[in-house]
Amino acid sequence: MPIERNMNFCDFQLSGETLRILSTGALWWPAEATLVVSDLHLCKSERVARRSGQMLPPYETRDTLARLDSDVLATKPARVICLGDSFDDDAAREGLGDAETLWISRMQAGREWVWIAGNHDPAPVDLGGTAKSELLAGPLTFRHIATPEQGEISGHYHPKARLALGGKMVSRPCCLHDGRHAILPAYGTYTGGLDWTSPALASLLAPGACAILTGRQPCAVPVPQRARA
Repeated sequence: MPIERNMNFCDFQLSGETLRILSTGALWWPAEATLVVSDLHLCKSERVARRSGQMLPPYETRDTLARLDSDVLATKPARVICLGDSFDDDAAREGLGDAETLWISRMQAGREWVWIAGNHDPAPVDLGGTAKSELLAGPLTFRHIATPEQGEISGHYHPKARLALGGKMVSRPCCLHDGRHAILPAYGTYTGGLDWTSPALASLLAPGACAILTGRQPCAVPVPQRARA
């Protein structure tokens, strides 16, 4: 399925469109100058502290925004789509500081910005951009949770691959695609991952599914057969 590989990205096709997975896990749609990220889970440390009292280093929001800013600067998109769970829960938006709010506003300037609603959070309506439950753009549909629909790009599952690579075991977030739809990895800093062999993902993938591993050198590998059983 992938048609091009580079040290910093790996391409694949979906519904006749060439799509590019960047090293960060973002998706770039060159023909539409569209950058797509999923599961930012901003303000997760604030949510964990609020609910459990456990203190995590409160830097994950800035780290996530810094990587997103870098991808925006590199691609100069006309449109950015955030595929849901942009905040860690429906109250986490209140934990976003003024500096981070201004940072997001600066990234939004001069381009279309779409917040897709997730299962953790509603799409924010007071942070600039447009809030939607899903977005249809050309032959592609963008939503948070995968369905059997053809030409769909979603997130939610935080897929992660664990395999032997270069003589050692590695674990990397990955994009899964099977010619019908693509499931993006979580972009946020404090996000776990669902193993690519899990039954939940197996039920969504067609035979011949492929995973694009993120990292310094994104690469495409077949999804193990047991993940499609």
